[in-house]
Amino acid sequence: MSIKHAVLGLLSWQPLSGYDLKKRISSSTAFYWSGNNNQIYKTLIQLQEEGLVTFEEHFQEKGPAKKVYSVTPQGQEELRKWALSTPQVPEVRNTFLIQLAWANELSGEELNSLIDQYDEEVSMHLLMHEEQTRRGSDAPHRTAREAYMWQMISENTTTFLKNELNWARKLRHELKDRPELNSGE
Repeated sequence: MSIKHAVLGLLSWQPLSGYDLKKRISSSTAFYWSGNNNQIYKTLIQLQEEGLVTFEEHFQEKGPAKKVYSVTPQGQEELRKWALSTPQVPEVRNTFLIQLAWANELSGEELNSLIDQYDEEVSMHLLMHEEQTRRGSDAPHRTAREAYMWQMISENTTTFLKNELNWARKLRHELKDRPELNSGE
């Protein structure tokens, strides 16, 4: 994910502080991001230097002033150009697949336990995502098309997680039902 463009997109929806951006990105399934919090603030500084965002200081009774960022017309144009760029095919980065690649080292019981753990983790993510969707996503709905796009993004995540569960369960059943796969010997 391009953190620069995720930030521009969120700011095109509504002005936000760096803290609010961090919360939105980290709680969203649409904005997968594995960076650290400092990247958001560095990105905001870079975007401001490039004239793509601006900020207003909001003074608070307690604590320091809060900077609330907004996208500029140049930032809106940059976001538009990026939205028109060639889409990238998603990267498949699944650590569990690497674990399975070397699972021959495990006993049948250990392998089954590993698959059970993966099933539990994916199930928990699916439940959390479905609950977040049920509560009404924290997404822009400025137009019917935008609301539909965010609905489809959520559906993509749901489909992915359900597919992972089905695959893990198939793997577990195949290992159980085929005697030649029950041991790593």
